[in-house]
Amino acid sequence: MTNNMLTLKREEKGQKKDKNYVDFAVFEIENLRLRTVIGFNDWERENKQDVIVNIKAKFKVGKAAQTDRVEDTVNYKTIVKQVINLVEKSDCNLLETLAQMILDIVMENPLIVWAKVKVDKPFALRFADSVSIKLKATR
Repeated sequence: MTNNMLTLKREEKGQKKDKNYVDFAVFEIENLRLRTVIGFNDWERENKQDVIVNIKAKFKVGKAAQTDRVEDTVNYKTIVKQVINLVEKSDCNLLETLAQMILDIVMENPLIVWAKVKVDKPFALRFADSVSIKLKATR
């Protein structure tokens, strides 16, 4: 679709004719390092272990780019606080479970249209830097 066609579609919807109009944005939270109980072996249940969380999400920008108000957008600081609280209190056997719980928090925000979560467990496997699980959700 050309820029002219996009402009016409916006005008039909009553949107401003603006070549810099933004519909969506993507935020990324990289290498959030946390500690939690994770694993199903006895020795893994005794002490908290490191996990590294990465989140990427696409969201509807709406009027936030014009208003410059956090109330009009996704507050990723709030999401990070919720993720930290969840992970530090969690007690999961599987990375898959922890990743799904994190993804659920991210997808709670109605402005988010898709999200990807990656959870790494460093040194979980001998001779490997880490093992990771990636999950994705779309609305």
